[in-house]
Amino acid sequence: MVTQIELGDIAVEVVLKDIKNVHLSVHPPSGRVRISAPKRMSMDTIRSFAVSKLGWIKKQQARLQAQERETRREFVDRESHFVWGRRYLLNVIEEERAPAVALEHGRMLLTVRPGANEARRREVAEAWYREELKKAIPPLLAKWEPLIGVGVERFYAQRMKTKWGSCNPLARSIRLNTDLAKKPRECLEYVVVHEMVHILEPTHNARFVALMDQAMPQWRAYKEQLNRLPISHGAWGY
Repeated sequence: MVTQIELGDIAVEVVLKDIKNVHLSVHPPSGRVRISAPKRMSMDTIRSFAVSKLGWIKKQQARLQAQERETRREFVDRESHFVWGRRYLLNVIEEERAPAVALEHGRMLLTVRPGANEARRREVAEAWYREELKKAIPPLLAKWEPLIGVGVERFYAQRMKTKWGSCNPLARSIRLNTDLAKKPRECLEYVVVHEMVHILEPTHNARFVALMDQAMPQWRAYKEQLNRLPISHGAWGY
């Protein structure tokens, strides 16, 4: 069941689920507010909870709205692109051969067929980023599975508009945003650990925080680093 309550000028989406605890989240880019609550909980109780968190909600919304956005990439020569946190200048090469991306001496060489438009150039680059991410994930899973004590059955690398990652605890699967291949590798590692811990604890409660502290004591610094970096045009935060 989904409904909505109003807190002054803030609309709160309320979803009643078969869960034990209340979970409050503020979603980028606009600061949409969502509360997941147990089915048995009354709307009056949920409203009181939301009112008690109003200061935190406003703080999160302000942070999201202030986060720096990248300018829209047009995939033209000498445009800046990032790979694993390092800046490269784009060099578009039009040739009659298979599309490809290569890194060479601070340049990102994007090979496309003659006449390829912006959409096609973007498609080739995004496919390359996806493959880069898919290559980087397995070693991290191999490292962290024995440390956290949980196995990941399957992972997915895909474009995500509002999240860096997500987890399906029942399927023991995780999804990771392909834009992570643009960020420093420690940011990817933090998100991988974050989602793996969600297999053990689906919510961001005290147990989740304790598990993160145990597995990766410096996780807050990585989270802050990730959220401090400019995000893609039209995107979000974490």
